[in-house]
Amino acid sequence: FFYFDSVESLPAEPLDPSDFKPLNSRYDAQISVFGSKLQKKLEDAKVFMVGSGALGCEFLKNLALMGVSCGSQGKLTITDDDVIEKSNLSRQFLFRDWNIGQAKSTVAASAAASINPRLKIEALQNRVGPETEGVFNDTFWEKLTVVINALDNVNARLYVDQRCLYFQKPLLESGTLGAKCNTQMVIPHLTENYGASRDPPEKQAPMCTVHSFPHNIDHCLTWARSEFEGLLEKTPAEVNAYLSNPVEYASSMKNAGDAQAKDNLERVLECLDREKCETFQDCITWARLRFEDYFVNRVKQLIFTFPEEAATSTGAPFWSAPKRFPHPLQFSAADTSHLNFIIAASILRAETFGISVPDWVKNPKMLSEAVDKVIVPDFQPREGVKIETDEKAASLSAASVDDAAVINELLLKLELCRNNLPSGFRMKPISFEKDDDTNYHMDLIAGLANMRARNYSIPEVDKLKAKFIAGRIIPAIATSTAMATGLVCLELYKVLDGAHKVEDYRNTFANLALPLFSIAEPVPPKVMKHRDMSWTVWDRWILKDNPTLRELIQWLKDKGLNAYSISYGSCLLFNSMFPRHKERLDKKVVDVAREIAKAELPPYRSHLDVVVACEDDDDNDIDIPQVSIYYG
Repeated sequence: FFYFDSVESLPAEPLDPSDFKPLNSRYDAQISVFGSKLQKKLEDAKVFMVGSGALGCEFLKNLALMGVSCGSQGKLTITDDDVIEKSNLSRQFLFRDWNIGQAKSTVAASAAASINPRLKIEALQNRVGPETEGVFNDTFWEKLTVVINALDNVNARLYVDQRCLYFQKPLLESGTLGAKCNTQMVIPHLTENYGASRDPPEKQAPMCTVHSFPHNIDHCLTWARSEFEGLLEKTPAEVNAYLSNPVEYASSMKNAGDAQAKDNLERVLECLDREKCETFQDCITWARLRFEDYFVNRVKQLIFTFPEEAATSTGAPFWSAPKRFPHPLQFSAADTSHLNFIIAASILRAETFGISVPDWVKNPKMLSEAVDKVIVPDFQPREGVKIETDEKAASLSAASVDDAAVINELLLKLELCRNNLPSGFRMKPISFEKDDDTNYHMDLIAGLANMRARNYSIPEVDKLKAKFIAGRIIPAIATSTAMATGLVCLELYKVLDGAHKVEDYRNTFANLALPLFSIAEPVPPKVMKHRDMSWTVWDRWILKDNPTLRELIQWLKDKGLNAYSISYGSCLLFNSMFPRHKERLDKKVVDVAREIAKAELPPYRSHLDVVVACEDDDDNDIDIPQVSIYYG
């Protein structure tokens, strides 16, 4: 048996029996449990939901059925800057195939309104971040009752968490990963905030393993994805950066002066050599030479540097498990996997240059003839080539004393190439998109990975499995999503009731595959104390009436705090060690910020926030809350 209850979701204060009477409304069943007073609070809630994907669709369905933001005072604002893709349809149930390409928030809002026509909902397509603080301004945040996150990345969660902390708004946080789900309640002054604790970083394969010593298909696909981004996204972007401002780009490369800068310049130079990138035949030549470089020459160099009988410094065999001894491939136009690699690589290369792709590329005979025209130079392994074997190394490019000279020489060659380019020439960087089966992205990544797997005698995978791993797809399970949103909505009753203590709230971690259900009370925020005062991360000290620096310092002095440094952003407004700063004491804080920090305060904002470093009378540093200076 599995027993679960949420008795603590009921209203905290005792209710009169008349409060549970049916009102002949669609919410009568809910009223019979929670009462009509809480129902009114649900209907009048001003809710901000960030995201309308898998979690967002489930939340919207629940909120519409519960009657949240369906009253005359209520409003539900939803925002998501994404559009609907075909792969979303398996788990984002408010979308249909005819909605593909439309804005998620608009379609989801329309579907939720059809569930409950009284829902007061506004759909926006803005990303929530520093760049949209003009849209989601102080007035917007101050009017909110509660914020619900339905996000899929940590950075956006951290930003929303900081906004909720600043404006002291409850944040209901949740997430899913396959069969796992978690919920976290962030309640002003009662719990710690989302950013107070972090998950450990995911363990990744060492760089040298991925680049030279792979021993499973995941390593091959990680390498393939990295090469795809380097060749088709980063290098074209580097080319455009150089062409946009050659002087600044050359200066940054000289300042870097390392092997990575040299590699970047060599790739840019290869792209700007017009003789090598004018026709589709040039793209085929490039693809064929790439094959030779990746799967023949690099392997020959590796086994020349580390022969099969090589030993480590301790005398153990170098090629012992999990290392696999590689073998170079022999290109054959009769091998369809070789030809498929050439097709995908040459078509995507042509796309970055804006070269049209001829129809004959899909004719194996004509393609083979084009490939046979390519002259492949002989390769001889070199002595003294450094191949990284240290698993802790963060970079594969070792610096050399010759790098600076080589960089200068490459920059001269680049300048010559630039003068031969047509006016306004730019490349088109390609961003990896796994869900379009016609764009050749997964064809190239699967081809790169499988040829590499063949080098190392690793079992190959089909395109679908490659997409699964390279696209970092974790199967979404609708049950996990439904469970997470259901648990959050049980907490929403508590938040909107407004009278619950921290021990009434619940954070949950569940893994349906085990099955494991771990439910705990949230952690309270850390409390700082000074004299008879105490505060937490939720507190913000407010000074109104546009004070001067002297008035701010005196205000803190009255609390037994000696302010010795005041800063705005990264700029120092006042420090007691600098005699000249005393000249600023009788100026308004906002004027000093405008003058010294060049603060551009937008018209929708009526205050600025300063960080003040303080000591007590015994010279002990005291961490005080952020100080908000109201000048409007």
